Amino acid sequence: MAFAQAVALVGQARAGRVSVLKLSENRTPIKKLPAYSRRRRQRTTSTPPTTQHQGRLQEYQVIGRHLPSEANPTPKLYRMRIFAPNDVVAKSRFWYFISKLRKIKKTNGEIVSLNQIAEKRPQKVKNFGIWIRYDSRSGTHNMYKEYREMSRTDAVEALYQDMAARHRARFRSIHILKVVEVEKTESIRRPYIKQVLAKDLKFPLPHRVNKTTSKKIFTANRPSTFF
Repeated sequence: MAFAQAVALVGQARAGRVSVLKLSENRTPIKKLPAYSRRRRQRTTSTPPTTQHQGRLQEYQVIGRHLPSEANPTPKLYRMRIFAPNDVVAKSRFWYFISKLRKIKKTNGEIVSLNQIAEKRPQKVKNFGIWIRYDSRSGTHNMYKEYREMSRTDAVEALYQDMAARHRARFRSIHILKVVEVEKTESIRRPYIKQVLAKDLKFPLPHRVNKTTSKKIFTANRPSTFF
């Protein structure tokens, strides 16, 4: 309706019936657009999902096989001990390794059982030997490492941290072949483990606080811990 009135006024102005001043007064006011804000939008940071290198590792035993068929009604079972932060990653790693070793994949196979393995003696310090194969930027390498930890999962976590620091090896690039507890001291190979196995091993105690006979709430002097 306003557009039709404007067209009529323009026609009357051309005919000389209405002055241009009146035409400008009868125009509908144009709404002012809001000024452009230069402030950047605050980006919403979402927490990333739990990945294979986040959280403590657990040891899982995964048993899988090929799907039964008429030619092979009782297929062979394959068992793996996999270190992963959760059971979902453990299943994924199982299918990854079994597809490399055997002609079995998730579409033509199944997981029979999956259970978590707990440490038998978690309060005892043990020496572990770990055989690994990892892919670097130049090729594939075999390696043997030794760690002194409380459990197998702690030793594997130390392995991943050590390989990431020394060789820039990612979690996906490291394949753990075997984890064995080295019980005999003579079987230890690495000198950084042998140095803590000495019988007369002693550690200095530089900061010691003497126990007072009578405890007070306030004291006039700061206690000295250097002797």
